[in-house]
Amino acid sequence: MTERALELAALGVGQVSPGPLVGCVVVSAEGDVVGEGTYFYEGVTHAEVIALSEAGASAQNGTAYISLEPHSHHGKTPPCTEALIRAGIRRVVVPIEDPNPLVSGKGFELLCEEGIEVVTGIRKEEAECLNEKFIHWHRNGRPFVHLKIASSLDGKCATRTGDSKWITGKESREIGQTLRHDHDAILVGKRTIEKDDPSLTYRGGNTRRRPLQRIILDTDLSISPESKVVKTADETPTVIFCSSSVESERRQLFADFGVDVLEIDGGPRNLPAVMEALYSRDIQGVLVEGGPTVTGEFLDQGIADKLSIFVAPLVIGGTESLASVGGHGAGSLSEAWRLERVSVRQNGDDLEVTGYPVATRVKE
Repeated sequence: MTERALELAALGVGQVSPGPLVGCVVVSAEGDVVGEGTYFYEGVTHAEVIALSEAGASAQNGTAYISLEPHSHHGKTPPCTEALIRAGIRRVVVPIEDPNPLVSGKGFELLCEEGIEVVTGIRKEEAECLNEKFIHWHRNGRPFVHLKIASSLDGKCATRTGDSKWITGKESREIGQTLRHDHDAILVGKRTIEKDDPSLTYRGGNTRRRPLQRIILDTDLSISPESKVVKTADETPTVIFCSSSVESERRQLFADFGVDVLEIDGGPRNLPAVMEALYSRDIQGVLVEGGPTVTGEFLDQGIADKLSIFVAPLVIGGTESLASVGGHGAGSLSEAWRLERVSVRQNGDDLEVTGYPVATRVKE
């Protein structure tokens, strides 16, 4: 039933940030599923309350399977722990603790004080993966950063003439839209805007609570005011990080289009400051699609929590063609980023390699 609770929680992807994904299944004392619930931010009512309401009197002496620790504090809604206690639940099965300091451990403690059996750890890794952005946001005080890269077999993202559309196939590009749906913001550098003039919008059919925010790193604020992202900034939230040396008249020009221009000490290459600003805006997850320079910068500064490389069956070749990852890079293999918890799947003719980068020394 924990698996089902996780499935229900996943229905809230794109609709709960900055809250967590939560699902709940209530099973009666006789072993029947009598209630299910999914948390949606705009609905306010929590998954546990929805499931208990559906279960009614059948919840008495039953078991609640929940994807995340129920909260015990008064927020927008009364504590979910109170609802579980009132319903007569005798056993609660939850994979992981809530990292929010307002909740962490307190929900479990209250339930135990009321004589309710609490079981934790079942499907722990799956639950952590499902809520990885929420967990990271609370534990690290910055958004979860997912780097997305399109590459040829020989590690190139463009030919020597700059041709890059399209390296990957239709299936991979559709998954790219899914990744956009899973995140609060998409981030690129100015070169992507200058070269491709992209819209940087979510074009899938799934519901979002908040529009995908567009984040652009542009030190000199030199992109064209005629670019799509600027001309549509009054329709889609658009933030450009620039240097404090940019003239006020130039900043006002973009502000008049609806762009939120933010100055960063040291310029937008100061990625910790950029992340701090996004954290303050309740941005949980950032998808970086910013080309080799921006991708390399994130890796060089150690701000990369997940990496997805979409590899097409192409060999571009040439010393002047563009590598898919730029930046300073590793001086030795012992300094290289290694991926752990790696998954590989085929999308059409492409391969998608996803993992979590860890800077570690190579074992001799």
